[in-house]
Amino acid sequence: MSLPRDDAAVLSARWTEGVLLKRDVFSTVERGRYRSEAGEVDAVLRRLDQVPWWSYLPARHLFARERRALALARGLHVGPELLWAGREALVRGFIDGVALHLAKPFGDVAYFNSAKQALRRLHRAGICHNDLAKEQNWLRGSDGRAYVTDFQLAACFKTRGRLFRIAAYEDLRHLLKHKRSYAPDALTPKERQILARKSFVASIWLKTGKKVYRAITRGLFNFTDREGGGRRLVNDAPLLIDLIRKNPGVRDTAIVAFADRRTGVGLYAFVEADQTALEAQLRNELAAAKGPKPPEHIQVVQALPRDSAGKPRTEILQLVAMNQLDLIEPMMTSAADRAFLKNILESRKNLRDRFNFEAADLMPPSSTDVITREGG
Repeated sequence: MSLPRDDAAVLSARWTEGVLLKRDVFSTVERGRYRSEAGEVDAVLRRLDQVPWWSYLPARHLFARERRALALARGLHVGPELLWAGREALVRGFIDGVALHLAKPFGDVAYFNSAKQALRRLHRAGICHNDLAKEQNWLRGSDGRAYVTDFQLAACFKTRGRLFRIAAYEDLRHLLKHKRSYAPDALTPKERQILARKSFVASIWLKTGKKVYRAITRGLFNFTDREGGGRRLVNDAPLLIDLIRKNPGVRDTAIVAFADRRTGVGLYAFVEADQTALEAQLRNELAAAKGPKPPEHIQVVQALPRDSAGKPRTEILQLVAMNQLDLIEPMMTSAADRAFLKNILESRKNLRDRFNFEAADLMPPSSTDVITREGG
């Protein structure tokens, strides 16, 4: 399948391919640069030309919903701006920030206040997102504010009727579930009441429609979307971690997912050990175990980045695996953090899908300038 001729002509003239962010049976999403009339800007492209024929119709429906919602949301500054839309491709602005499950804004009351304000603006424009239960659809911008993305399930209403009010209520309830996870002490009594009461539509959906939805998406479409990692992250990664940890030279390991142009979703294993030569041995052991497909990349590191509780910081490792290095800088809290990460970045494995979101001289001698940013 190929893009319509007029879509292809616009992208050929204005789009510069960058880093693949996601590929599934509903679309291909990548980050790159778009030449608008105001100049070249960082942007995100969604295209349908690489979806399977059997999922094209639902993919086309989801694409149309997103195109309409983004057009209606222009100027609201709560999500990506629609820069261009064709018949089977659209370009939206890039938001300089990271997804909620990567940002982990514990105790950040200001973030959730801005998220509530963003929802109000959307709802006043007649837009209900309908997919805010997913943490990856909430972004924490470099300015600390909340933004929403991925409007494929969004609904646009001309009037504030009963269906609109139910959808808006569920948008708010899903936001408050995230607030309960990251800033529970900031919940108001009214917000706790909302959390305790699902709409009757949501209750019916959980008992009926959601089971059918899961059967279709996970069975027929073989589609799972936990943190954008798909079935391999959900099913294969835990088994691979257990196999890797059996090696006596391994202290710990963490596996993250990244979008891969050849396979769709790839796995990247960061292995904490002293011997870098351990990589070849681990590959042989994983192949001999005849278990899940081994990770596309295995990188041995002296130490994994860890949070205050001692758990590996997979949010940083995932950005390394995805080559979105400019998004790591705001997550570094000290020069020591940057120096620590320098060794991991110098030896990273996924170099096929790179782009100049990082400066040409990525590894300057000064540890305080390990990661530089440009035009976010």
